[in-house]
Amino acid sequence: MIKKFNLIFSKDTGVITLSELDKKAIEISSKYKGKIQILPKVPIKSIDDFAVLYTPGVAAVSKEIVKNKDLSFHYTYRWNAIAIVTDGTRVLGLGNIGPTAAMPVMEGKALIFKYLGGVDAIPLPIGTKDPDKIIETVKILEPAFGGINLEDIESPKCFYILEKLRQTVEIPVWHDDQQGTAGATLAGLITSLEITGKDPKNIRVILYGAGAANIATARLLYKYGVPYENMIVIDSKGPLYKGRNDEDSMKLENPWKYELLEKTNKVGARTVEEAFKGADVLIAASKPGPGVIKSDWIKLMNKDPIVFALANPVPEIWPDEAKNAGARIVATGRSDLPNQVNNSLIFPAVFRGALDVRAKTISDEMVIEAARELASFAREKGINENYIIPKMTEWEVYPRVAAAVGMKAIQQGIARVSLSYDELYSSAREIINSARKLLSSLT
Repeated sequence: MIKKFNLIFSKDTGVITLSELDKKAIEISSKYKGKIQILPKVPIKSIDDFAVLYTPGVAAVSKEIVKNKDLSFHYTYRWNAIAIVTDGTRVLGLGNIGPTAAMPVMEGKALIFKYLGGVDAIPLPIGTKDPDKIIETVKILEPAFGGINLEDIESPKCFYILEKLRQTVEIPVWHDDQQGTAGATLAGLITSLEITGKDPKNIRVILYGAGAANIATARLLYKYGVPYENMIVIDSKGPLYKGRNDEDSMKLENPWKYELLEKTNKVGARTVEEAFKGADVLIAASKPGPGVIKSDWIKLMNKDPIVFALANPVPEIWPDEAKNAGARIVATGRSDLPNQVNNSLIFPAVFRGALDVRAKTISDEMVIEAARELASFAREKGINENYIIPKMTEWEVYPRVAAAVGMKAIQQGIARVSLSYDELYSSAREIINSARKLLSSLT
């Protein structure tokens, strides 16, 4: 997931220091003993109310659900509840810190779900790294939730877990590090291509980094219309190409990456320089910079190149360096720079839309629709080289994305509830606004 880290980086000294915001984060976590809690929604005036809310009255509700289990979405909080499942093996900026230390991050994620999507998200760090046990745990938890958000699970097992769960559970499952990042990236790319006058069918794309984010981005770009043969994926050993000496081991250990080795790089580039030559778009999701992407590589790209340097806390190349080397548009993952590509524009609204129509899954087409709606919103505001994607503070974008996602699920026949666009938009807007008011009222 692309997030902003509260670190101070000196371009002169290269030193990263603990900032006042980090100290504040520790102070708040200590003061409140965590960032979330569970509160009742129904008023309780006296102990007598429990005769209805609990036994014996609640038995009538359970009996109705026995007759029709779908009523659990009508009579319980399940309609709006998701689990944030992690094993803590790949927490951004922290690495393999385990499930216990990952809990504060998951709590923060839950806050974003509530604030931007009105979604009740429950952090569930689990004490196993075994992918099959993670899958089994989620299947066991399915009756309690309306959706599952997989978070900070290392690659390549994250692909295996997502694929298996999408095949076996009846609620939407989402891996934000894959789908959220890919969706936000596509949104920014759609408008960038419009500004530069480039056709997605004809562009050459470099994906620098071959982890969960860029593998998912490559897949989504293909679904959007960018041919695989026009992409080149670069990992720590260089471009993926047929005949590379680790091809056989890759096929066994990471078949998702191997699939891209087989389908991409029609020009047969074997060096980074060969890959960059004549490319139109660079999407870097690798490791923090600076200096990961060289200015000389940008100079090898086609006219008006588009550069997405998405590593945090420091992008692979600073925007001014990329622009001095010829880049027309530069995006990063940072909120203090123009064109922040952030999955927080995607995941709260995607789940809002999926939950509101009770989607059976979250399809690639739903993610593309979310990206299109983000691009449409930015277009209406007036896209330019420093504004290719909405800002997180533009609140009105979230219900629009939610409604667009819900409508796509209905069109695809994977929604259990059919509503009009206006109904979806109004509902999402009300839920999100209510959540924001609730959170802002806390002291």
